Amino acid sequence: MFHDKSLVCRDCGNEFIFSAAEQAFFAEKGFTNEPGRCVQCRAERKRRNSNSRFEPRPTRELHAAVCAACGSATKVPFLPSGDRPVYCRDCYAQRRNRP
Repeated sequence: MFHDKSLVCRDCGNEFIFSAAEQAFFAEKGFTNEPGRCVQCRAERKRRNSNSRFEPRPTRELHAAVCAACGSATKVPFLPSGDRPVYCRDCYAQRRNRP
């Protein structure tokens, strides 16, 4: 039913074989798209992505603000412009959960 196909890797531009066994596996899993990368580029991409999970995220700059509902001092991850109300965490949660 399946036949080996020759595809071109989108990263390195080299041709690679999408074997009949791989096609059967893809069909069994319900995958509809053919692979766009060769085995080596897929492995390299997977390695890069797995390493990025362990790198620390940059810290957000927090800005001081006063809650429009309760008047308490709070810090927010954006620079308040003054034209819209800013709420502390508790007041924001209460406003968000209203019906």
